[in-house]
Amino acid sequence: MTEAQWMSLRVDVLTTKGTGIMPYIDAKKRKELMASPLPDPATPGELNYVICMLAMKYLDKTTRSYQHYNDVIGVLECAKLEMYRRLVSPYEDKKIKENGDVF
Repeated sequence: MTEAQWMSLRVDVLTTKGTGIMPYIDAKKRKELMASPLPDPATPGELNYVICMLAMKYLDKTTRSYQHYNDVIGVLECAKLEMYRRLVSPYEDKKIKENGDVF
């Protein structure tokens, strides 16, 4: 795949049919989110958008390679696991104590 093809694919993945429109976030809100030094997403869609844009900002500073794409996916996976370990697992342990274990 050429660089131009990849960039076109990247646009299509993050937009609706290549139109530049994220259907669940209006243009004003996207601009507002990205203008802030620390965006404050209020919906799952906004959170997804901010995370994607942050990853793409990082990728824009790198050469296009499988390694860099893999690095981003690895970071996202590790962030997910860290959130689970620190937030979800203790919450589940608390609820097991309150309600009893189902296993």
